Amino acid sequence: MISDRDFFVLKLQVNDQGKYLCLNPNNLFPNSHPLFLEIGCGKGEFISRYPILHPEYNFIGLESSDKRINNTLKKLNPEQNSNVRLLRYYVDSTIAQLFPAESVSGIFIQYPDPWPKRKHHRRRLIQQDFLSSLAIILKPMAQIQITTDNSDYASWIVEEFLAHPSFISVFENQLLNQSPFQEHITTWYEAEQKRQGFEPQYMLFKRI
Repeated sequence: MISDRDFFVLKLQVNDQGKYLCLNPNNLFPNSHPLFLEIGCGKGEFISRYPILHPEYNFIGLESSDKRINNTLKKLNPEQNSNVRLLRYYVDSTIAQLFPAESVSGIFIQYPDPWPKRKHHRRRLIQQDFLSSLAIILKPMAQIQITTDNSDYASWIVEEFLAHPSFISVFENQLLNQSPFQEHITTWYEAEQKRQGFEPQYMLFKRI
């Protein structure tokens, strides 16, 4: 019997030069449904619950921490979450090597590390080179939903997206303090941060 880890967790292949081979979404699922990504799975609440609401889509959760992969696996089962796969990967601008051009229909990024110290800002995920990589793999008009509770990072994210020629903000005000998403999934982290007085800010950008 196949284990849950073997069912859900993808394994990257490398070529003779040691570079990862591009994933073919049509080989990862038994159908050709639109593919969505979650970058950073946390404790797995979103990737285990949201795809159940959308069996017409496929989802891949990318997470660098094996501990978080294991925590997420505990929330998944092959019957309810047959449209979910996980990939242990440190996401940066190399994400463009993993997926074919214009193969991704949308991306969710919830509470990326804000790296609040100025000297660490270069480590922030949302940078121009990363956005250029997303622009390659995203289909035209695909959307990126981002949430953070760090106001400085929220402003940074908006500035980076608006400075990139491939993206526009879907929201006129760019930053919203209340979730506009009808199927919003409240994660453990979001609930805990709210309890401590931090307020999330929601952003939505479109690939043009």
